[in-house]
Amino acid sequence: MNILKSEALWSHVHWLGTLAAAGSFTAAAQRLGVSKAAMSQRIAALEQAAGVPLVRRTTRSMQLTEAGQQLVDATRGAFEQIAHSLANVKDLAQAPRGLLRVTAPVALGRQQIVPLVPEFLRQNPEVRIELELADRLVSLAQDGFDVAIRHSDTVPETHVAWALCETQTLLVATRAYLKMHGTPAAPADLAEHACLRYLRGGSTPTWAFEPAKGRGERVAVAVRGGFAANNSEALREAALGGAGIALLPDFTAQRDLLAGKLVRVLTAWRSTGAFGVNIHAMRPYTPHVPRAVQAWVTYLRACLQGGFAVDAARV
Repeated sequence: MNILKSEALWSHVHWLGTLAAAGSFTAAAQRLGVSKAAMSQRIAALEQAAGVPLVRRTTRSMQLTEAGQQLVDATRGAFEQIAHSLANVKDLAQAPRGLLRVTAPVALGRQQIVPLVPEFLRQNPEVRIELELADRLVSLAQDGFDVAIRHSDTVPETHVAWALCETQTLLVATRAYLKMHGTPAAPADLAEHACLRYLRGGSTPTWAFEPAKGRGERVAVAVRGGFAANNSEALREAALGGAGIALLPDFTAQRDLLAGKLVRVLTAWRSTGAFGVNIHAMRPYTPHVPRAVQAWVTYLRACLQGGFAVDAARV
C-alpha cells in the first residue's frame, strides 16, 4: 500500500475497532450511524488492502482473526488519543457548562467560598455547583467530586493541584479576656491561660511557635483550657465569648479582627504545625480538565490571590 492508500483507510481501521467493541455488524453499524451493508463493505475493503482476513463471519456470529485483533490492539490507543484531543479542542470552543461537584472544609467553605459562588454563577450561567462542606478528607474519585478545596501543604501524587493563596495561623482573644487575665508576652505564658484548641488526637495538646522574623528556636508549649472543638468557627465563637485565647486560621478570624472584636496575641511569633500554610484546589489527574473546572479554579485564584487581610489592632 502506498501512503495515500494507507491514509484513506484510517477510517476503515476505526470501523474495525468499533466492530470489535460492538461484537456484531448490526451493533457496530448502529454505533456509527451507517447501514450494515456499508459496514460490511468497509471491512471488506480493509481486508483487501491488508491482504489477510481480519474477520471470521458466520450466519450467527462474528469474530476477529488473529491479524484483525492485532490491528485493533495496535491502533486502539491512537484512536483514544484522537478522541481525547478532539474533546479538548471542542471544549475550548464552548462556554463552561454542566454540574461541578466541589468539596471544602466547613469553616473555609462557609466563610470564604460560599460568598464567591453567586458572582461565579452570574459569569457562568450554564454551570451548576453542588458544594459539600466536610472537614473529613473525602476520596474525590470514589465520591464523585470534581474539585476539592483544601487547607493543606501536601498534595497526593495522583492529583493535580492549583495554589489559590497563602494562609497563616493566628492567636486571638478579646480585649476583655486579656484585661482580666493578662496578655502573654512569650509562648511559655500560654501555659497559664485558657487555650481554645482544635480537637485532634493525642493526650497532651501542644502549640508550637517560631520567631516570626529572623531565626530562633522552635518553642512548644503544653496548653490547657475548658473547650476544644474540631471546627474553627466554634473556637472563634468561644473566643468572642471571652472563654480564652484561640489559635485560628486567618480566614476564620479575619472578619472579627477587622471589626475589632478580636485582637491578635504574640504577633512576634508564628504558629507552626497547627494548620496548613497554603490553600489548594485539587483533583485527581486526568489528561482532560473540563472547562467548568478550569473556570472555577481561575475564578478562585483571582478572588483569593491576596490571601486574607487581617490588619487590625494587636497586643
